[in-house]
Amino acid sequence: MNSKILAFPNTQLLLDSNFAVATKITKNLFWIRLLYKYTLYDDNLVFNDLATFSTDNDFQYYNPFAVATNRSNMMGSNLTVSYVLTKPSYPLDVTDYRYNHIDSVSKLSYILVYHLLEMLNCTKNFIQRKSWGYKGDNETYYDGGMFGDIQNGTAEIAGTVAFYTLNRLDLIDYVAVTTPSDMKFILKAPPLSYVNNVFTLPFEVNVWYSCYFIIAFTILILYAIVVWENKYKHAFKDENNIASIKPKFLEVIMVQVGALTQQGSYTEPKSTSGRIAVFTVLLVLMFLYNAYSAYIVVLLQSTSDNIRTIKDLLDSKISLGVEDIVYSKYYFQIQQEPIRKAIYENKIAPKGQKSNFMKIETGMEKMRDEFFAFHCETTSGYKVVMDTFQEHEKCGLIEVDYLNTLHPSISVKKDSPYKDVVKVGYVTKYGNYIKTI
Repeated sequence: MNSKILAFPNTQLLLDSNFAVATKITKNLFWIRLLYKYTLYDDNLVFNDLATFSTDNDFQYYNPFAVATNRSNMMGSNLTVSYVLTKPSYPLDVTDYRYNHIDSVSKLSYILVYHLLEMLNCTKNFIQRKSWGYKGDNETYYDGGMFGDIQNGTAEIAGTVAFYTLNRLDLIDYVAVTTPSDMKFILKAPPLSYVNNVFTLPFEVNVWYSCYFIIAFTILILYAIVVWENKYKHAFKDENNIASIKPKFLEVIMVQVGALTQQGSYTEPKSTSGRIAVFTVLLVLMFLYNAYSAYIVVLLQSTSDNIRTIKDLLDSKISLGVEDIVYSKYYFQIQQEPIRKAIYENKIAPKGQKSNFMKIETGMEKMRDEFFAFHCETTSGYKVVMDTFQEHEKCGLIEVDYLNTLHPSISVKKDSPYKDVVKVGYVTKYGNYIKTI
């Protein structure tokens, strides 16, 4: 039960306070109430009826108390929310589904916060900004934006989710995560031939070593047979016009090369043992040649799965681009981890060249037509994929995480008296939406 009592201006007894007052009813009976105000500018205090206490019989009754439960009705008090629209040219109209991929995170946050304020029964005051607001390592104040409103006291709630960063922890409290929002590189899995030498892939290393051994061994055997034939050449009849293999090591190697490439040879051994050796070589190398050729055809049609990390992106020949949006520029510029910093300096914004920040439509088109990886909010990116890609082009898309951050969260001003009611109300509303879906 909430009731108004006497005027009590200039007090800090806000929504999260636990200031108890005991009023003497009779000699041994006391009425205990918790006093608070909805906002700092209210003159009147309101109270929660907590208990009556008797010095003779202990508590006559006790009402369990929790801020989020007992003070969730703000009786029409003003509560200001600052939120972000990065593309103000597309107005925030939650009933217009034509542009639901633009500022999708802001739109979802706005809907949930709007209904949260309805549940808290407070007067809604929204402030729209184009940026979250950022500050450098040695700076004190945010350069405007949503967090600038939080810092100067204009707003109490940051109505658009934000990523967790250390320099914001002294300004805000993160209270609730909404739908997971991922910022990743999206790219087509490149052909295997683009990132690997496909001519070495058909066989494993041990198989290659075995092939080298077989070829070398057969060369030596055939050379020994040819030398023996030349020593006793008078014992062999020349039954055709095909010349004998000369007892030279290079000649034997050329015969082996002809067998390896399935081209044959213009010379041949005359002895039975020599012909058996050549036949065996031709048969073995024929099977190796067919197996190798078949596997090469498969590999040329395959895509690579070697691009899985940002190190793979940095070392590859794939070009990179980033969605031209305020928080992407900020997070790429502040990276100090060596690999991430190298990606930004070498592939995103090389010195003396135009940076690769671009519209999402341009980036996804380049990703479709070239060997190109584009960093964007995945919900927006896949909306463009769904609208512009052919069905066969949608297969083989892969993602690489660059920021490696926690999912963004709704936040309130540091030590805000509304933290508990916002957190519980927000989680409740979000849970109801999920159940509905």
